[in-house]
Amino acid sequence: MRFVCGPAAVIASVPASQVAVSLYGQAVGVASAGAAARDTLRRGNYEAPQVAWELLSVALSIMVADAGVLRDRSPDGWTRQIELTVAVQDPSLWNPLAQRLEAALAFLTGDIWSIDFIPGGEEFPGPRRPVRSPADAVMLLSGGLDSLIGGIDLSADGRVLLPVSQTVRGDADKQVQFARAIGAAGRHLQLNHNVSTPRATKETSSRARSLIFLAFAVLAATSTEAHRAGGTVPLYLCENGFIAMNPPMTAARIGSLSTRTAHPEFLGRMQEVLAALGLNVAIENPYRYQTKGEMMNACADQSLLQRLAVESTSCGRFQRFGYRHCGRCVPCQIRRASFLAWARPDTTDYVYRDLALRNSDHAHFDDVRSVGIAIATVAESGLDRWLGTGLGSPYVADRAQYRSMLERGLTELANLHASLRIL
Repeated sequence: MRFVCGPAAVIASVPASQVAVSLYGQAVGVASAGAAARDTLRRGNYEAPQVAWELLSVALSIMVADAGVLRDRSPDGWTRQIELTVAVQDPSLWNPLAQRLEAALAFLTGDIWSIDFIPGGEEFPGPRRPVRSPADAVMLLSGGLDSLIGGIDLSADGRVLLPVSQTVRGDADKQVQFARAIGAAGRHLQLNHNVSTPRATKETSSRARSLIFLAFAVLAATSTEAHRAGGTVPLYLCENGFIAMNPPMTAARIGSLSTRTAHPEFLGRMQEVLAALGLNVAIENPYRYQTKGEMMNACADQSLLQRLAVESTSCGRFQRFGYRHCGRCVPCQIRRASFLAWARPDTTDYVYRDLALRNSDHAHFDDVRSVGIAIATVAESGLDRWLGTGLGSPYVADRAQYRSMLERGLTELANLHASLRIL
């Protein structure tokens, strides 16, 4: 399926066999994205380079395509073939980057992407009263535990942060709460992609969401005074190394079924795209060699963390369970293991707390069993047997450090299972 994305003048002639996508606008019966984000950025008088806006246009287009093609209609029930045309101001700049973007997306989503760029993209006018942020760094503030710890640590280290959030139902208020707690409330930028597809049913796997997070943050970073002055602005994506690598717990869980939001290969490929666009933004994950438990224990403000940790969100099914942590998905198990390693009470409201119960909702739930199989595999056959080719990416330069971190992370999970008497 081909999606053609751009302003009204471009999509007016899209044939019925293709999907027209209105970028930064809305029209009845037409897929759209970005109108609310653009309004927010303009009201805030953010001024950024044209290519930063166009990177956002590309990310929004990808989000629409990701939501608009159902995986269960593909031959293998997962891998899709998606064709994307995006209108930009200068296709000669973007078309040489198409293969890099396709490779990054293939790794991120597990799909086969084909991207091309055509003229006719909107030129984004500057704000009436440009406001260039005094921040010296941008960070993604999700409402999760890791980004909370990152904000606390970076602020304690003297960073003047511009937190950027993708608003998600159930997390918007805690994003505001966390920004205020780290002393960045006045600089906090909350945005939403507002993706609308022509289908009544959307694909919910949403593997491409990592790209929209980065695009929002890159645009914010390029709006700072530091970037305008020619400096390189750090963009902090704070994620514990175990989740960032997200190794499949069992051989049956293929790589594309595991999210790769902060995987060094995806981040490395996107860093290459930013460099080719001339954007001086450096993507950094300062916790790539730490487990979640180690992050909690090393947090610079333990009293603040103790007050706010339980308010954070970790669950992969948070909305599905009425904005409660399920307690049994892999992210929830890692959260529970990190609290155990932190040696503080975990008062999170888990739907399934006693994972030792031997039924399909608890000990026999797929994610709980998968973690148990991983623990048993390492105990019986060693870590390298479990990891397989998990560290084979050319973007994983420090394999020894990653290997050690993954071993410690699995030990945290093993300690959780032992404490809960999961057999």
